Amino acid sequence: MKKNLKFAVIAALMAFSFACSDDTEPVVTPGGDDDLVSLSGNLSTQTLTADKQYLLQGQVFVRDGQVLTIEPGTVIFGEKRSKGTLIVDRGGKIIARGTKENPIIMTSAQEEGERDRSDWGGLVIAGRARTNQVDPAVEGIDPVLIFGGDNDSDSSGEYEYIRVEYAGIELTPNNETNSITMAGVGKGTFMEHLMVSFGGDDGFEWFGGNVDGRYFISHSTWDDDLDVDYGYSGNVQWALVVRNPFYADQSQSNAFECDNGPNDNDVQPYTTGTFSNVTVYGPRDRVGRSISGNNYHAIDLRRRTAVSIFNSVFTGFPTGVRFNTQSVTEQYQAGRGVLANNIIINPNANYAAGGGANVADVQTIWEARNTTVGLPAADGPWEDFYRGYGLRPENFFARHTISSYPSNPNFTLLANGTLAAGASFDDAKFSEEGRSSYFDKNVPYIGAFGSTDWTDGWAEFAPLNVVYKK
Repeated sequence: MKKNLKFAVIAALMAFSFACSDDTEPVVTPGGDDDLVSLSGNLSTQTLTADKQYLLQGQVFVRDGQVLTIEPGTVIFGEKRSKGTLIVDRGGKIIARGTKENPIIMTSAQEEGERDRSDWGGLVIAGRARTNQVDPAVEGIDPVLIFGGDNDSDSSGEYEYIRVEYAGIELTPNNETNSITMAGVGKGTFMEHLMVSFGGDDGFEWFGGNVDGRYFISHSTWDDDLDVDYGYSGNVQWALVVRNPFYADQSQSNAFECDNGPNDNDVQPYTTGTFSNVTVYGPRDRVGRSISGNNYHAIDLRRRTAVSIFNSVFTGFPTGVRFNTQSVTEQYQAGRGVLANNIIINPNANYAAGGGANVADVQTIWEARNTTVGLPAADGPWEDFYRGYGLRPENFFARHTISSYPSNPNFTLLANGTLAAGASFDDAKFSEEGRSSYFDKNVPYIGAFGSTDWTDGWAEFAPLNVVYKK
């Protein structure tokens, strides 16, 4: 998001929906050939079982002291008309541990072939971990949803093997929900194997907090894939980004967009989230490929951010790295943020700067510990160029359509690819408190994959026509 945290003001529930008490139990609502269990208002502690299917109507809350357990294989639909959104308040928890064989699906309630971005509001998780803002609120949530606090060990639950499809609502420019929003979420929260696809705004967005995560996928997201704000200080290892060349927001879309706050004020704790082993298949596979002009940067570092990125490979964005204020340059010159052991394979400009930052400084900081290479011309051996690194050109969305992109691509590195070796975890960042024991430092490869494709068996890259309703 390019703004303070602004979420949709959710429309009134359907005229025939059930009125909500402070704590509501599910209500079975007939729906044509299907019986969907309606979820609305404030949920009491309960379990959603895989033998039923569920419909989010309007804003659905898991409040302080309540626990929503979701069984593996459960399917939850978000209603388009009421902008169904699942919201975890501070002190609430969702225990949603799907499995590789039976992931939990949160998707659009529209029929097969009719699903589209912004069909529903997505998953919003608010916790009590620190941010760098005073009582920030998830705007648009009614009643007001404050997030953050002083408990960095806070738990908002457990989230594993979950797919969130067609979520994220843009009501007006710069007023959206995301596929998955983490607002002040603490390190006691478990998050692994999460996929967002065809979202209407950002894929994953962290507003402060320090929750860690592994094995994240952002596929065909409209705006930014990995968006970091408000002093986020957690860790992420293994993430995949696949960009649709014509899915991009007017506010500029990036693989990484990282801010310290809503402006350039010096507020702390700084945004120091640390990412390692990220693979980005960007919007442009070859030089000259037609893409939306709203695709901008592989990495956009803004407003005093100090995010660290290691052992990652970026491809296909018009511009590689941008610093958008001089304060960003100062953070990296001071070593608060580190960019190291990354590779950008770039078809266009390498670096950009704004807000008083200098392009030469961006280049100096990046090239000190990272590599930038140019892509051969469109009439040259560009496909073999990717293969030399171990990347598979067929995994770029640019050479497909929504209907032709495979449901289960192979993301393993090709044999003898140079990305198979060269990862390094020697930087002092990996010895910091809260990081030293989290990262797997035995990983030899750069990017998110070696010889194992961790997306296999649970991810879905072509959900448009998948039949979910029983």
